[in-house]
Amino acid sequence: MFSLQRFRQYRLALALVFLQLCVYSDHLYAATQSSQTPQQFKLLVLGDSLSAGYGLKQQQGWVSLLQNIWNDEQLQIDVVNAAISGETTDGGLARLPRLLEQHEPSHVLIELGGNDGLQGHPVNKTRANLSEMVKLAKDSGATVFIQDMQIPTNYGSRYTKMFGDAFDKVAEENEITLIPFFLQDVALDKSLMQNDGIHPNAKAQPMIAQFMRDALTPLITK
Repeated sequence: MFSLQRFRQYRLALALVFLQLCVYSDHLYAATQSSQTPQQFKLLVLGDSLSAGYGLKQQQGWVSLLQNIWNDEQLQIDVVNAAISGETTDGGLARLPRLLEQHEPSHVLIELGGNDGLQGHPVNKTRANLSEMVKLAKDSGATVFIQDMQIPTNYGSRYTKMFGDAFDKVAEENEITLIPFFLQDVALDKSLMQNDGIHPNAKAQPMIAQFMRDALTPLITK
């Protein structure tokens, strides 16, 4: 027969074994859940009228269409469209800290600078603003992409080249990915542009969305 002391020792040993099994089971469950649950991402688009869908309904714009594509592909990527028509790099820089705090994005796409160029802003100022935005986004823990931009050649070859080179330099200096200009083919087709010759029409938006899907998906989900 067990003595009372041996019975207590036996009960304590069983309790320890049970506790170890519970801990192991919890770790195993957590590991299984981690491997099965897709990672959630959030992309903040900081842009101007090209991303805000100027002259279009919100659901027609490429940003909304890109979200639809990712939803159809069952990718866990939420898109926050923080683009405003007429936005410059000055405005984007002023707004970015609040947007980062509010949305806590995992990724940030900076699609700004076009209005700076169209308004003849100093290229050095535009470049400095872009770099500061990149730094702010990086400091928040986000991965940053910058959208290449182009302006019409009637601004003069010197200014046009300086403007275009600024985006390459910002990407290189900050070691981030430069996304090709999404209107590089669209802008040459008048049937895809609005009457102002600057903004793409509704017909062009699915093409832009697919272009951006192909460019961004591997960068976000890698």
